[in-house]
Amino acid sequence: MPEDRAPDPKKPGQLLARGVCRHLLELDFVTVEELTPTRGLRVDVMALGPKGEIWVVECKSSRADFQADHKWQGYLEWCDRYFWAVDGAFPTELLPGETGLIFADAYDAEIIRMGPEARLAPARRKAVIQKFARHAAIRQQAARDPGVSAFLAPSP
Repeated sequence: MPEDRAPDPKKPGQLLARGVCRHLLELDFVTVEELTPTRGLRVDVMALGPKGEIWVVECKSSRADFQADHKWQGYLEWCDRYFWAVDGAFPTELLPGETGLIFADAYDAEIIRMGPEARLAPARRKAVIQKFARHAAIRQQAARDPGVSAFLAPSP
């Protein structure tokens, strides 16, 4: 770690998410973290592209973290492309080959393999974009006025 950077108190998966979000912004995608598309699912990163593309990125910091995730296939119906984000030491042979792959750290990322495209139906796309917009607005309002954050919990 460079000497001019203080240790970050975030968890390893959150650090990967930050690097992913920074990289996706360079690709003109805006992102939100920890979005709940439906009850029982929470994606690490959802990205909205300049042409309305919706990508989901799950950040896995270890073999145990990946093996504990039994819900990832449920995320596929909420995006056009699905990716795993891992660091360079992660055993990538564990990851399904039919998904995208991103190498990331706390500061940047690189898309190694594009996830296959499975375009959302128009009604589902509209619902996801509305959830994305509300989630982003709620986060912005809570950041601006932390005293109201108890009233702004995102709805599932």
